[in-house]
Amino acid sequence: MKAYINGIGCISAQKTFDTVFLEEAVVNTPENVLAVVAPVYKDFISPVAARRMAKGVKNGIVASALAMKDANIENVDAIITGTGLGCIEDSEKFLKNILDNNEEFLTPTSFIQSTHNTVGAQIALTLQCKGYNFTYVNGAVSFESAILDAKMQIEENETNSILVGGVDETGDYTLSLFKLAGRIKEKNNDPFDILNSTSNGAIYGEGASFFVLENKKTGTTYAQILDIEIINMLEENEIEAAIITFLKANNLQISDVDAVVLGLNGNVKSDLYYKDIAENAFAETPQLYYKHLSGEYDTASAFGLWMASKIIKTQDIPKIIKVNSVTKPAYNTILLYNQVNGKNHSFTLLSK
Repeated sequence: MKAYINGIGCISAQKTFDTVFLEEAVVNTPENVLAVVAPVYKDFISPVAARRMAKGVKNGIVASALAMKDANIENVDAIITGTGLGCIEDSEKFLKNILDNNEEFLTPTSFIQSTHNTVGAQIALTLQCKGYNFTYVNGAVSFESAILDAKMQIEENETNSILVGGVDETGDYTLSLFKLAGRIKEKNNDPFDILNSTSNGAIYGEGASFFVLENKKTGTTYAQILDIEIINMLEENEIEAAIITFLKANNLQISDVDAVVLGLNGNVKSDLYYKDIAENAFAETPQLYYKHLSGEYDTASAFGLWMASKIIKTQDIPKIIKVNSVTKPAYNTILLYNQVNGKNHSFTLLSK
């Protein structure tokens, strides 16, 4: 069986709902942390329930609802989620309560709602889906792990439809630690320009992107997921060979790729991995990027997949995501490459 993306939903730092495709996108150059553009949550979740939910849970529920509406389906056989930090705000609240109350008289609510699988569980409760429900917490390849699981299940004919997503949120205390560790750009380095960055650290963000994967083509189909590969460690000079091997396994070569989506995040140390293949192997290929719109977070690559799916369906590439000026007459095969700090390299191949 083949795995098709038949519905997509995205909540991000841009208005990625109630629009066609990034026509309202804005590059926020003064900020080093991007917050989501929030939808009207009460349209999807009762205000009483929403009040107790972390923003990651709310964004996940809305993104999954948008994906299912897009696919014209009301239920799925399985739910698979990827997240790097889970509901980090509730984790912070619980840890703060432990310290403030001297480890006594603690209410367990924040702890219960801080677990990484809260998003998948809440979506299942909303849909009354009693099927396979799994959450991958695997750093920068959390989302790729989730989508690889879903693809394998569909190919092995174990299930017909799966809801797959990547969700992460920001928390104030965690962000302060990331800033101390140099993972986020210093504020005095603004305005931030990812393509011409000369400093370490990334522009950080948050978001939720969900996809309905099915074993059949429908009127709403965006693309087919051909292949996914995850490699933990690669040197800069090994990337091109790894991509050639990956494409060869799918009977393709670099000239067959109509566009390459790169996970450039403005960190000069790790962006060298992208710059090398951009200047050599993919010099004649349309090159795209997205983290200037979404920000960097563990499952930001889900935003990249949302973007690539839209490109294949609309056959249009907005100027705001172009790295170079190369164009192709059609965009039928798109390669996504992502890594964070030189680790957790992932290749995802989409076709029309």
